[in-house]
Amino acid sequence: MSDLIAIVYPTEAKAEEVRQRLIDLQKEYLITLADAVIATRDDSGKVRLNQMLHTTAAGALSGSFWGLLVGVIFLNPLLGVAVGAASGAVGGALTDVGINDDFMKQLATKLKPGSAALFVLVREMTADKVLKEISGFGGEVLRSSLDETKEKVLRDALQSASNPA
Repeated sequence: MSDLIAIVYPTEAKAEEVRQRLIDLQKEYLITLADAVIATRDDSGKVRLNQMLHTTAAGALSGSFWGLLVGVIFLNPLLGVAVGAASGAVGGALTDVGINDDFMKQLATKLKPGSAALFVLVREMTADKVLKEISGFGGEVLRSSLDETKEKVLRDALQSASNPA
């Protein structure tokens, strides 16, 4: 089962820094991320999502490969690549993996302009080590699916970084 955690940071740069640190921790096998998205809200109130997984590009790449293969079989590889890329891109754009975009946009409307929320869908993690690594960045938990005890530990760790004693 995956856990969803949304943490608010004062800037998009800070949220990106934390996301990059989580990706590094994934390379160290301390966490397994299903998705990590940064949501921002501009001064006009428009919400923008910065996805970790770009399904449109992945679909186009996959479609190009399969289109090339079919094109080679039917002696027209360039047409096959073009048709495959187009159909793959459409398929990728219509695919929503990870965290629901509408859910993130709805929560992001609560952000102050200029701030950012990092939405992380965690499959597995070594909680104590990951928490130690990200607690120095601060932040405020906006929403989580963690049980109350784990959420309190997360909130306390992030709060201690925000308000050093």
